[in-house]
Amino acid sequence: MIDAIQDGEIDARINGLITNNPTAKALKRAEQNGIPTRIVPPSSFDDQKKYTDTLLKILAAWEPHLIVLAGYMLKIPVAVLQAYPKRIINIHPSLLPKFGGQGYYGMKVHEAVLQAGESKTGCSVHIVTQAYDEGPVLAQRTVPVKPSDDAETLANRVLGQEHELLPSAIKKYLSTLN
Repeated sequence: MIDAIQDGEIDARINGLITNNPTAKALKRAEQNGIPTRIVPPSSFDDQKKYTDTLLKILAAWEPHLIVLAGYMLKIPVAVLQAYPKRIINIHPSLLPKFGGQGYYGMKVHEAVLQAGESKTGCSVHIVTQAYDEGPVLAQRTVPVKPSDDAETLANRVLGQEHELLPSAIKKYLSTLN
């Protein structure tokens, strides 16, 4: 997203980055590009409400027009979804609705694709709803599954397509929101 904005592919700015993972590679990249960051692990809160209120407070200060989940592996609290209806999108490493839902993330998706004997897989950008990976699909890219693939090689090819798909999906979706 940073590259697409810097290259003029997307007319937008990134107001901030929230992660629950203090070792996320995106933190360094964001900091190098002057993007405010916040590390907000749910485990550091006494209860879910305090965690949700903290997310809402951060987001309200940043005033996002669109929230993009890329590697955020936690379910978004309902109050956040309600505060930003149809304004939260996610990139998922499969051709939804296949291999989506609770438990399907990261290498688990690619392992399931291989175990199922699929001839193709890919990635999807979708609107985030209360159910994991069930929101309307905005865009998809297909990746062939090769006989020589293992989960890692497949994941690398899908990730390459994710990096191309996400900026184009953001650009297109932003034009519908404006």
